[in-house]
Amino acid sequence: MTGKLNRTCLLAGACIWLSASTFLAAQTQLATETTAAPQIDAPAPVTPAPVTPVPDTSETDSPTMFPHWEHSRFFIGGQANIIFQAHGPFHSPYEGVNSLLSRGEYKTSLLGTLFLGARVITDPKFALDALFDLESAGGRGDSEALGLAGFTNLDVVRNPNLGSTPYMARVQLHQTIGFTSKLVENAQSQFYPGTELPERRLEFHVGKMSLPDFLDINSIGSDSHLQFMNWTVDNNGAWDYAADTRGYTYGIVSEYDDKAWSVRYALALMPTVANGIDLDWALRRASGQNWEFEFRKPLLGRLLPPERKGTIRILSYVNHAHMGLYRDANKAFLAGEGTRPVIQNVEKFSAVKYGFALNFEQELTRDIRMFGRFGWNEGQHESFAYTEVDQTVEFGGDYSGRRWSRPSDKLGLVFVTNAIKKDHQDYLKLGGLGFLLGDGKLNYAREDILESYYNLHTWRGIYYALDLQFIEHPGYNQDRGPVLVESVRMHVDF
Repeated sequence: MTGKLNRTCLLAGACIWLSASTFLAAQTQLATETTAAPQIDAPAPVTPAPVTPVPDTSETDSPTMFPHWEHSRFFIGGQANIIFQAHGPFHSPYEGVNSLLSRGEYKTSLLGTLFLGARVITDPKFALDALFDLESAGGRGDSEALGLAGFTNLDVVRNPNLGSTPYMARVQLHQTIGFTSKLVENAQSQFYPGTELPERRLEFHVGKMSLPDFLDINSIGSDSHLQFMNWTVDNNGAWDYAADTRGYTYGIVSEYDDKAWSVRYALALMPTVANGIDLDWALRRASGQNWEFEFRKPLLGRLLPPERKGTIRILSYVNHAHMGLYRDANKAFLAGEGTRPVIQNVEKFSAVKYGFALNFEQELTRDIRMFGRFGWNEGQHESFAYTEVDQTVEFGGDYSGRRWSRPSDKLGLVFVTNAIKKDHQDYLKLGGLGFLLGDGKLNYAREDILESYYNLHTWRGIYYALDLQFIEHPGYNQDRGPVLVESVRMHVDF
């Protein structure tokens, strides 16, 4: 076991050294570029394309297998994502029912989505779109997606027993109300079929959706199909956003966009139980409310040329749901109730959980971008919908392959550290189970994750990626790990 652990650590060290060396080389490029004549890029759309950033096609062929209709009122697209993921044996003196298995394992996940859209009203100033997505999620994650707060594959459904039968992922009406005749270019996507939008506008999305389609978006760290794969890298781990087991909910998102800033509000349904597939339609007792402000200006001011784009987003949320307090569950157990604390025994309707998040991104050069997130929630009420994180800090970046004549390739490196509050720690230490975590006992430490990937564009909409994730203290337990998770991903855009 010791020999295998040493080999794992050596592999992790090699991964860190290779990624860090490449990133340091990129910093040398930054120093060189600041003394050279500035390169002017084409202006970006006011509204960033959610979920799947559009690759740079100025020096390559079509970003999809089949070209989309640019001037049609209809949008048809799709994607397929296959991830093979494995880890070797790692140090673990004990395990619980919700532990990441220490014996070593490998699993494959498969995700396919069909995107359909129709522009009912074609005038960009008052456009009305009807959107529908059909999805299938198959395969499984390592240890059935248990044992890690920052799980390593965002495509994995947290309840594999749901099966791979296709289901309706999204169905929405999208209304745009323009306040100016000035139009700006828009990156056509499954959420915005048109190629132009009013510069100042009000938008509404109503129906079935995933809140990260519209909130906490980051063009460097939001797309698990072309970028990082970890749950707490692509989304803010402390944002316990309203969602069912598959990550979807019913709600309304309203958004006002101006030239340099946007503001958003979302109201959505919460699940009836933690990580549940059924949603509670009684808004008086259960709902998720979210507010976000986005400001699009360079973050480093005069230190960078004015064409280097930057964005900062501030998010807050309040959830009302049938939740329990970790402290109440701990007290009941210590008073002699049961063989371990059980959070479900102390749940109450209309309990309130709230939190805050910050998200930023900044271009440093034509090829180098950096990003980061900070998240916090009150941590007294149970983690209910996304993952078991009460505080998170993240920092990373990516490097374009343009310098070696691969403009659609990307190299990424990120570090994220997650934490939980004292009552949550005590709950796990006493043997309590969350919907993701529970080793039977706990020697607490922050869960630290280093992830690096290389995404290779082969032809049209076909991409392959190699990804490594080195995780220290899996499940916040310093008695277990570290573990190195290796991944191979194939992604196809249709």
